[in-house]
Amino acid sequence: MTTAATDSKTSSLYIDGAWTDPDSVETIDVINAATEEVMGQVPAGTAADVDAAVGAANAALGPWSALAPADRAEMCTAIGSRLQDRAEEIAGLVSQELGSPITEAMLIQAGLPAITFTSMEHLYEHLPWEQTLGNSLILREPVGTVGAITPWNYPLHQISAKVAPAMLAGCTVVVKPSEVTPLNSYILAEIIDEIGVPAGVFNLVTGTGPVVGEALASHPGIDLVSFTGSTRAGKRVSELASATVKPVTLELGGKSANVILEDADFEAAVVDGLKKCFINGGQTCSALTRMIVPKSAMPAVEAIAGAAVPEFRVGDPSSPDTVIGPMVSAAHRDRVQAYIRKGVEEGARLVCGGDGAPEGSDRGYFVKPTVFSGVTPGMVIAQEEIFGPVLAIMGYEDEEDAINLANATSYGLAGGVWSGDEERAKRVARRMDTGQVEINGGVFNPLAPFGGRKMSGHGRELGPYGVDDFLTLKSLQL
Repeated sequence: MTTAATDSKTSSLYIDGAWTDPDSVETIDVINAATEEVMGQVPAGTAADVDAAVGAANAALGPWSALAPADRAEMCTAIGSRLQDRAEEIAGLVSQELGSPITEAMLIQAGLPAITFTSMEHLYEHLPWEQTLGNSLILREPVGTVGAITPWNYPLHQISAKVAPAMLAGCTVVVKPSEVTPLNSYILAEIIDEIGVPAGVFNLVTGTGPVVGEALASHPGIDLVSFTGSTRAGKRVSELASATVKPVTLELGGKSANVILEDADFEAAVVDGLKKCFINGGQTCSALTRMIVPKSAMPAVEAIAGAAVPEFRVGDPSSPDTVIGPMVSAAHRDRVQAYIRKGVEEGARLVCGGDGAPEGSDRGYFVKPTVFSGVTPGMVIAQEEIFGPVLAIMGYEDEEDAINLANATSYGLAGGVWSGDEERAKRVARRMDTGQVEINGGVFNPLAPFGGRKMSGHGRELGPYGVDDFLTLKSLQL
């Protein structure tokens, strides 16, 4: 599959409302995760490209922020509508770049970006742009020019989760997409160009983290950095941003616990838990990768998991029957397989899966969906983010022990609780040190705040809470 974006624009950057030649002739290959073939190239941007983009964004900031929020929201709706029109194209492209199964890609990789942009028109009316407090008028104003650095696993969704609320807030944006899955970002740039978003409001500079990402984070013309990615990279972004005392919002890694209490429906809980662990091939920061179950129920849980995993069909991401596609790259596949070997070395019980490629996978970055049981808190696979289809089952003695196990990591992004008593489940969820918890498989809400605690970062995305991070407060004393 090819697209207008991949055919005609990806040799350029999008700066100041125009397709612009990059400063360097160096390029970055984009690899199809299922075929291991080069499917496109993008510019390896430089600090000079970042400087040009930041200059354009700074120049556009005054006129854009002066527009009424309703006008900015209307433009976001137009973007969302065009994203919906090109949903099939977006899903197909992300499926190739990332390996996301096409059915899942249509729902999430293409669906969520459109929802995010169109939701801005519903949000602006409910945001307290001005408030009176005593003799003060409290104003919420745009923080300024935003540097958005985004990851490869939900590429267009993560770009949209930053760009849409920033635009609504009145900010201008310079986006650095992941160099691993950058092609989809050109579709957004095309749409923004086509509908006439003022020049400089949105700018796209492709390139690597150490070059373009670091130039953005350290640039004195950037007023806020919004970063999603690894905890290691998030620390570096914070370090660079501190030199100019700019705020940073971070959405980082996770090692989320799915607590199944003894009164839960184990069949439903375990099968749903596998889905939440294996979503996007496990390449999801909020994936429920630790299943915490009563020790007495571990044999039953293992049997349910062992019977269910073969139903998660691994294969060609373009097939509507595929549930788990390849990992995004050879390096990442090797990383995930190294963790699987580590789990075996540490003495975890291998329920299914294991090291090596699935049968029949002669090419593509595939790994076997893997379930370990008897995992203890001190094991590496219980503590470190694997970012692949690998589940760790852990046993607890009682409710208090389950809560302690859930909190026994340095991360705090997401979680789940299953119980036959919803009030009991909510009581346990309140004690989990994490930003979001689903109760009995509660579905993802794109308007609820998303973000974490501890090493999972700070700040929130999505819904009205996502707009707040791009606003700053001013008080007028009357």
